Amino acid sequence: MTSAAGPDEDGDRRNVSDAAGVVVLGACAAWSLISAAVHDGRPEGVLLAILAVAAGYAAGRIGGALLPVAAPCAGALAGVALTLAVPHLAPGPQIVAPLGHAGATAAVLTLSAGAACCAAWAATAPALRLGLRALAAGIAVTAGALGSTSGFVTCTAVVLCSLAAGHIRHRGMGIAGLAVGATSVTGLTWAVAGHAVPGGIADWLEGRLTRHRVQLWHDALHLTGQEPTLGVGPGRFGELSTTATETLLSDGKPHSAPLQQAAEQGVVGVILLAAAFCWMLFALWRTTRSTPVALTAGAALTALAAIAAVGNALSFTAVSVGAGLLAGLATARPVTHGPRESEIDVRARGERLIP
Repeated sequence: MTSAAGPDEDGDRRNVSDAAGVVVLGACAAWSLISAAVHDGRPEGVLLAILAVAAGYAAGRIGGALLPVAAPCAGALAGVALTLAVPHLAPGPQIVAPLGHAGATAAVLTLSAGAACCAAWAATAPALRLGLRALAAGIAVTAGALGSTSGFVTCTAVVLCSLAAGHIRHRGMGIAGLAVGATSVTGLTWAVAGHAVPGGIADWLEGRLTRHRVQLWHDALHLTGQEPTLGVGPGRFGELSTTATETLLSDGKPHSAPLQQAAEQGVVGVILLAAAFCWMLFALWRTTRSTPVALTAGAALTALAAIAAVGNALSFTAVSVGAGLLAGLATARPVTHGPRESEIDVRARGERLIP
């Protein structure tokens, strides 16, 4: 007995989403090289991030196919261990204040919580499922204990979204909602950078984000206006930003992935960054995995997008690998001799199967 989507259609789904991923990531790499060639930029960081996402995605697809429960569980534990063992997640001088590595810590823990929740939905034994959900809740508590308020909030949001995903019948609406959420956070970031937020709200946001960060965003938007198409070149924001050059310890980042793309690679770079995120959501929408697994991974990736919109999380290789790994785990088709997970999901919802 098979579900309404037969084996051939399942293969077509994977082929379409995989082909879209190859095109999007290839375009991101090519555009970074073009922008760098025109303005003598340094595309190595961008290329490394793209490679990290691709490698993580491939590893996730393999691990998720062979070990649909153990692989995401191991990934969640590895993320927590990495955060505890390597607090700054990167070698070299550490920028402690007013910015720092907090965004990367929150991002890794958020992805870890998402992986634990995906493992819980893939598990069939009630006790194991409960234990994995307890692990996800423990990751949120760990974020709070480490002083990462944003990490605690996003981890908690992922756990709650995962629980709610079990009651959603049509994943398309959930995926669309996640896309709207990521767009809203990005739009708010852009509005703050462009002084388009009312005074009272702007002052409140500036107090939470720090004035230094907001000034970096202003510089990024100013550089975008100077070179709207190609940008000033990858890796050159730190050289051209007034705020960054006047700071004693600066990592040369505007601490906002969309604004960094806009400043260094122009509007085309922003479109490609959005396309990469949309590709992951598209792959989750097309996956044969159960709806709760797809929406849980989507919620974690959306939380990562929100963190990256107001921080430098994507500048850390561990975060890029983790994002690709989670997407791969949630889109892998488990190798099993029993009924497929999509069949089990359909039966659980009481929908009719086509013989």
